[in-house]
Amino acid sequence: MSSATTIATITKMLETLPGPAQDRVAEHMREYIEDVRDELQWDAQFLRSQTGLAAAARTARAARAQGLAKPMDASAL
Repeated sequence: MSSATTIATITKMLETLPGPAQDRVAEHMREYIEDVRDELQWDAQFLRSQTGLAAAARTARAARAQGLAKPMDASAL
């Protein structure tokens, strides 16, 4: 189903509701859309960080292989 068709279907469904119910649905939709936008932004930031995280992991593995790393002491945190 295309985006235009989906939007048209949702609009038709919304129009069958009384005004106050339409307002409630619209508010829920606004909140939901903001949540989705936040998730998309988080996903994009996570993807951008992958190169740096991979480099840090390689550095940590190399330090461990060279005997330069020691286990983390969780009680020292």
